Amino acid sequence: MSVIAEIIDTLENKIAKLFTKINSLEKSNQDLKIELNNATQTIQSQSEQIDALKSQYETLKIANGLLGSEDNKRETKLKINSLIREIDYCIAQLSD
Repeated sequence: MSVIAEIIDTLENKIAKLFTKINSLEKSNQDLKIELNNATQTIQSQSEQIDALKSQYETLKIANGLLGSEDNKRETKLKINSLIREIDYCIAQLSD
Protein backbone atom coordinates (compact mmCIF):
# COMPACT_ATOMS: atom_id res chain seq x y z
CA MET A 1 0.00 0.00 0.00
CA SER A 2 2.95 2.27 0.67
CA VAL A 3 4.00 2.09 -2.98
CA ILE A 4 0.59 3.24 -4.14
CA ALA A 5 0.68 6.15 -1.68
CA GLU A 6 4.09 7.19 -3.02
CA ILE A 7 2.82 7.04 -6.59
CA ILE A 8 -0.22 9.12 -5.65
CA ASP A 9 1.98 11.68 -3.86
CA THR A 10 4.28 11.85 -6.87
CA LEU A 11 1.30 12.34 -9.20
CA GLU A 12 -0.13 15.05 -6.92
CA ASN A 13 3.22 16.85 -6.92
CA LYS A 14 3.50 16.64 -10.69
CA ILE A 15 -0.08 17.85 -11.14
CA ALA A 16 0.57 20.76 -8.76
CA LYS A 17 3.69 21.66 -10.74
CA LEU A 18 1.70 21.46 -13.99
CA PHE A 19 -0.98 23.79 -12.61
CA THR A 20 1.71 26.22 -11.47
CA LYS A 21 3.33 26.10 -14.90
CA ILE A 22 -0.07 26.58 -16.61
CA ASN A 23 -0.80 29.62 -14.45
CA SER A 24 2.63 31.03 -15.19
CA LEU A 25 2.19 30.50 -18.93
CA GLU A 26 -1.27 32.07 -18.89
CA LYS A 27 0.11 35.17 -17.13
CA SER A 28 2.99 35.31 -19.58
CA ASN A 29 0.55 34.97 -22.47
CA GLN A 30 -1.59 37.80 -21.08
CA ASP A 31 1.48 40.02 -20.68
CA LEU A 32 2.50 39.29 -24.26
CA LYS A 33 -1.00 40.16 -25.52
CA ILE A 34 -0.82 43.50 -23.70
CA GLU A 35 2.63 44.14 -25.14
CA LEU A 36 1.38 43.26 -28.63
CA ASN A 37 -1.56 45.65 -28.29
CA ASN A 38 0.79 48.42 -27.16
CA ALA A 39 3.12 47.75 -30.08
CA THR A 40 0.18 47.75 -32.51
CA GLN A 41 -1.01 51.10 -31.17
CA THR A 42 2.51 52.51 -31.45
CA ILE A 43 2.82 51.31 -35.04
CA GLN A 44 -0.59 52.82 -35.90
CA SER A 45 0.40 56.14 -34.34
CA GLN A 46 3.74 56.20 -36.13
CA SER A 47 2.06 55.31 -39.43
CA GLU A 48 -0.29 58.26 -39.03
CA GLN A 49 2.66 60.51 -38.23
CA ILE A 50 4.49 59.29 -41.34
CA ASP A 51 1.44 60.04 -43.50
CA ALA A 52 1.17 63.54 -42.03
CA LEU A 53 4.87 64.17 -42.57
CA LYS A 54 4.66 62.96 -46.17
CA SER A 55 1.82 65.39 -46.79
CA GLN A 56 3.80 68.23 -45.21
CA TYR A 57 6.82 67.29 -47.31
CA GLU A 58 4.79 67.43 -50.52
CA THR A 59 3.38 70.81 -49.51
CA LEU A 60 6.86 72.12 -48.78
CA LYS A 61 8.11 70.87 -52.15
CA ILE A 62 5.35 72.79 -53.91
CA ALA A 63 6.02 75.90 -51.81
CA ASN A 64 9.72 75.70 -52.66
CA GLY A 65 8.84 75.42 -56.33
CA LEU A 66 6.68 78.50 -56.11
CA LEU A 67 9.48 80.39 -54.41
CA GLY A 68 11.82 79.64 -57.27
CA SER A 69 13.61 76.52 -56.09
CA GLU A 70 15.14 74.82 -59.10
CA ASP A 71 14.86 71.33 -57.62
CA ASN A 72 11.07 71.09 -57.66
CA LYS A 73 10.17 73.65 -60.31
CA ARG A 74 9.05 71.08 -62.89
CA GLU A 75 6.84 69.21 -60.40
CA THR A 76 5.27 72.47 -59.25
CA LYS A 77 4.49 73.53 -62.81
CA LEU A 78 2.89 70.17 -63.51
CA LYS A 79 0.80 70.40 -60.35
CA ILE A 80 -0.34 73.96 -61.21
CA ASN A 81 -1.22 72.91 -64.76
CA SER A 82 -3.22 70.01 -63.40
CA LEU A 83 -5.11 72.30 -61.05
CA ILE A 84 -5.81 74.77 -63.87
CA ARG A 85 -7.19 71.93 -66.04
CA GLU A 86 -9.46 70.83 -63.19
CA ILE A 87 -10.72 74.41 -62.71
CA ASP A 88 -11.34 74.78 -66.46
CA TYR A 89 -13.28 71.52 -66.44
CA CYS A 90 -15.40 72.70 -63.51
CA ILE A 91 -16.11 76.02 -65.25
CA ALA A 92 -17.09 74.16 -68.42
CA GLN A 93 -19.45 71.94 -66.42
CA LEU A 94 -21.04 74.99 -64.78
CA SER A 95 -21.45 76.71 -68.14
CA ASP A 96 -23.50 73.84 -69.55
